[in-house]
Amino acid sequence: MASPEIEALTNALARLPGLGPRSARRAVLHLLKRRETTLAPLLNALAAVNDRLETCTVCGNVDTTNPCAICADPRRDARSLCVVEEVADLWALDRSQLFPGKFHVLGGRLSALDGVRPEDLAIDGLVRRIDAGGIDEVVLAMNATLEGQTTAHYVAERIERFPVRVTQLAHGLPVGGELDYLDDGTLAQALRARRPLA
Repeated sequence: MASPEIEALTNALARLPGLGPRSARRAVLHLLKRRETTLAPLLNALAAVNDRLETCTVCGNVDTTNPCAICADPRRDARSLCVVEEVADLWALDRSQLFPGKFHVLGGRLSALDGVRPEDLAIDGLVRRIDAGGIDEVVLAMNATLEGQTTAHYVAERIERFPVRVTQLAHGLPVGGELDYLDDGTLAQALRARRPLA
Protein backbone atom coordinates (compact mmCIF):
# COMPACT_ATOMS: atom_id res chain seq x y z
CA MET A 1 0.00 0.00 0.00
CA ALA A 2 1.24 3.46 -0.87
CA SER A 3 1.07 6.42 1.48
CA PRO A 4 -2.05 8.64 1.39
CA GLU A 5 -0.06 11.35 -0.45
CA ILE A 6 1.07 8.95 -3.19
CA GLU A 7 -2.47 7.56 -3.46
CA ALA A 8 -3.81 11.12 -3.77
CA LEU A 9 -1.30 11.83 -6.58
CA THR A 10 -2.29 8.59 -8.34
CA ASN A 11 -6.00 9.42 -8.04
CA ALA A 12 -5.41 12.96 -9.33
CA LEU A 13 -3.54 11.65 -12.39
CA ALA A 14 -6.19 8.97 -12.99
CA ARG A 15 -8.78 11.73 -13.49
CA LEU A 16 -6.86 13.13 -16.47
CA PRO A 17 -8.16 12.25 -19.96
CA GLY A 18 -6.49 9.15 -21.37
CA LEU A 19 -5.19 7.94 -18.02
CA GLY A 20 -6.88 5.27 -15.97
CA PRO A 21 -5.83 3.91 -12.58
CA ARG A 22 -3.18 1.58 -14.00
CA SER A 23 -1.61 4.19 -16.25
CA ALA A 24 -1.66 6.69 -13.39
CA ARG A 25 0.17 4.23 -11.12
CA ARG A 26 2.82 3.71 -13.80
CA ALA A 27 3.21 7.46 -14.23
CA VAL A 28 3.55 7.97 -10.47
CA LEU A 29 6.18 5.23 -10.22
CA HIS A 30 8.10 6.84 -13.08
CA LEU A 31 7.91 10.24 -11.37
CA LEU A 32 9.07 8.81 -8.06
CA LYS A 33 11.98 6.87 -9.59
CA ARG A 34 13.20 9.97 -11.43
CA ARG A 35 12.38 12.50 -8.80
CA GLU A 36 15.09 15.03 -9.60
CA THR A 37 14.86 14.90 -13.39
CA THR A 38 11.11 14.40 -13.81
CA LEU A 39 9.04 15.12 -10.69
CA ALA A 40 10.68 18.42 -9.70
CA PRO A 41 10.49 19.98 -13.21
CA LEU A 42 6.87 18.82 -13.53
CA LEU A 43 5.95 20.40 -10.20
CA ASN A 44 7.67 23.66 -11.18
CA ALA A 45 5.93 23.74 -14.57
CA LEU A 46 2.51 23.04 -13.02
CA ALA A 47 3.02 25.74 -10.38
CA ALA A 48 4.12 28.29 -12.99
CA VAL A 49 1.10 27.61 -15.21
CA ASN A 50 -1.26 27.58 -12.23
CA ASP A 51 0.01 30.98 -11.09
CA ARG A 52 -0.17 32.64 -14.52
CA LEU A 53 -3.03 30.88 -16.37
CA GLU A 54 -5.52 33.26 -17.98
CA THR A 55 -8.34 33.15 -20.49
CA CYS A 56 -7.75 35.48 -23.44
CA THR A 57 -10.37 38.24 -23.40
CA VAL A 58 -10.12 38.54 -27.19
CA CYS A 59 -10.51 34.97 -28.44
CA GLY A 60 -11.14 32.70 -25.44
CA ASN A 61 -7.87 30.76 -25.69
CA VAL A 62 -6.07 29.81 -22.48
CA ASP A 63 -2.51 31.03 -22.09
CA THR A 64 -0.21 32.64 -19.56
CA THR A 65 -0.70 36.07 -21.15
CA ASN A 66 -3.75 38.15 -21.97
CA PRO A 67 -4.19 38.68 -24.87
CA CYS A 68 -2.85 35.25 -25.75
CA ALA A 69 0.25 34.69 -27.90
CA ILE A 70 -1.87 34.09 -31.01
CA CYS A 71 -3.89 37.30 -30.65
CA ALA A 72 -0.76 39.31 -29.87
CA ASP A 73 1.22 37.94 -32.83
CA PRO A 74 1.48 40.70 -35.48
CA ARG A 75 2.40 38.13 -38.15
CA ARG A 76 -1.08 36.60 -37.95
CA ASP A 77 -3.58 37.57 -40.65
CA ALA A 78 -6.20 39.55 -38.71
CA ARG A 79 -8.54 39.45 -41.72
CA SER A 80 -9.13 35.69 -41.32
CA LEU A 81 -10.92 34.36 -38.26
CA CYS A 82 -11.36 30.66 -37.50
CA VAL A 83 -14.23 29.81 -35.13
CA VAL A 84 -13.83 26.64 -33.06
CA GLU A 85 -15.83 24.92 -30.35
CA GLU A 86 -13.12 24.40 -27.72
CA VAL A 87 -9.55 25.42 -26.92
CA ALA A 88 -8.40 21.89 -27.83
CA ASP A 89 -9.69 22.50 -31.38
CA LEU A 90 -7.77 25.79 -31.56
CA TRP A 91 -4.58 24.08 -30.42
CA ALA A 92 -5.01 21.26 -32.96
CA LEU A 93 -5.51 23.67 -35.86
CA ASP A 94 -2.70 25.94 -34.72
CA ARG A 95 -0.34 22.99 -34.33
CA SER A 96 -0.89 22.15 -38.02
CA GLN A 97 0.50 25.62 -38.94
CA LEU A 98 -1.86 25.67 -41.92
CA PHE A 99 -4.14 28.50 -40.80
CA PRO A 100 -2.38 31.90 -40.76
CA GLY A 101 -5.22 33.87 -39.18
CA LYS A 102 -6.66 34.35 -35.73
CA PHE A 103 -9.18 32.32 -33.75
CA HIS A 104 -12.36 32.60 -31.74
CA VAL A 105 -13.34 29.93 -29.17
CA LEU A 106 -17.07 29.49 -28.59
CA GLY A 107 -16.62 27.45 -25.41
CA GLY A 108 -18.78 24.54 -26.54
CA ARG A 109 -21.53 23.74 -29.00
CA LEU A 110 -25.29 24.08 -29.03
CA SER A 111 -27.02 21.08 -27.52
CA ALA A 112 -30.67 20.92 -26.53
CA LEU A 113 -30.06 17.64 -24.68
CA ASP A 114 -27.31 19.17 -22.54
CA GLY A 115 -29.12 22.48 -22.13
CA VAL A 116 -26.47 24.51 -23.98
CA ARG A 117 -28.13 27.56 -25.52
CA PRO A 118 -26.69 30.31 -27.76
CA GLU A 119 -26.29 32.65 -24.79
CA ASP A 120 -24.10 30.02 -23.09
CA LEU A 121 -21.51 30.33 -25.87
CA ALA A 122 -19.24 33.21 -26.91
CA ILE A 123 -21.30 33.95 -30.02
CA ASP A 124 -22.08 37.53 -29.02
CA GLY A 125 -18.35 38.17 -28.63
CA LEU A 126 -17.79 36.79 -32.12
CA VAL A 127 -20.47 39.08 -33.55
CA ARG A 128 -18.83 42.08 -31.82
CA ARG A 129 -15.43 41.16 -33.29
CA ILE A 130 -16.86 40.96 -36.80
CA ASP A 131 -18.90 44.14 -36.32
CA ALA A 132 -15.72 46.01 -35.34
CA GLY A 133 -14.48 45.47 -38.90
CA GLY A 134 -11.26 44.29 -40.47
CA ILE A 135 -12.36 40.67 -40.95
CA ASP A 136 -12.83 39.38 -44.51
CA GLU A 137 -13.34 35.66 -43.89
CA VAL A 138 -14.83 33.58 -41.08
CA VAL A 139 -13.96 29.89 -41.15
CA LEU A 140 -16.41 27.74 -39.21
CA ALA A 141 -14.32 24.84 -37.91
CA MET A 142 -16.92 22.94 -35.90
CA ASN A 143 -16.76 19.22 -35.32
CA ALA A 144 -18.61 17.00 -37.81
CA THR A 145 -21.29 16.09 -35.27
CA LEU A 146 -24.97 16.97 -35.31
CA GLU A 147 -24.41 19.53 -32.54
CA GLY A 148 -21.31 20.94 -34.26
CA GLN A 149 -23.14 21.42 -37.54
CA THR A 150 -26.15 22.92 -35.77
CA THR A 151 -23.80 25.39 -34.10
CA ALA A 152 -22.13 26.21 -37.43
CA HIS A 153 -25.51 26.93 -39.06
CA TYR A 154 -26.60 29.10 -36.13
CA VAL A 155 -23.35 31.10 -36.21
CA ALA A 156 -23.63 31.50 -39.99
CA GLU A 157 -27.15 32.91 -39.56
CA ARG A 158 -25.99 35.33 -36.87
CA ILE A 159 -23.21 36.77 -39.05
CA GLU A 160 -24.88 36.68 -42.48
CA ARG A 161 -25.63 40.44 -42.31
CA PHE A 162 -21.91 41.26 -42.30
CA PRO A 163 -19.88 41.63 -45.52
CA VAL A 164 -17.64 38.64 -44.72
CA ARG A 165 -17.07 35.41 -46.59
CA VAL A 166 -18.21 32.47 -44.45
CA THR A 167 -16.54 29.14 -45.15
CA GLN A 168 -16.56 25.76 -43.43
CA LEU A 169 -14.00 23.01 -43.09
CA ALA A 170 -14.44 20.20 -45.60
CA HIS A 171 -15.80 16.91 -44.30
CA GLY A 172 -15.54 13.51 -45.85
CA LEU A 173 -12.94 10.86 -46.52
CA PRO A 174 -9.87 10.86 -44.31
CA VAL A 175 -6.48 10.55 -45.99
CA GLY A 176 -5.57 6.88 -46.01
CA GLY A 177 -9.13 5.83 -45.18
CA GLU A 178 -10.68 2.80 -46.83
CA LEU A 179 -14.29 3.03 -47.98
CA ASP A 180 -15.19 -0.30 -46.43
CA TYR A 181 -14.35 0.95 -42.93
CA LEU A 182 -16.14 4.33 -43.07
CA ASP A 183 -19.52 5.02 -41.51
CA ASP A 184 -22.52 5.97 -43.62
CA GLY A 185 -22.50 9.61 -42.48
CA THR A 186 -18.89 10.12 -43.56
CA LEU A 187 -19.55 8.47 -46.93
CA ALA A 188 -22.67 10.58 -47.47
CA GLN A 189 -20.81 13.80 -46.67
CA ALA A 190 -17.94 12.82 -48.96
CA LEU A 191 -20.37 12.20 -51.82
CA ARG A 192 -22.21 15.49 -51.24
CA ALA A 193 -18.90 17.40 -51.16
CA ARG A 194 -17.45 15.80 -54.29
CA ARG A 195 -15.63 18.10 -56.71
CA PRO A 196 -14.24 17.88 -60.26
CA LEU A 197 -10.96 16.07 -60.69
CA ALA A 198 -8.34 18.62 -61.67
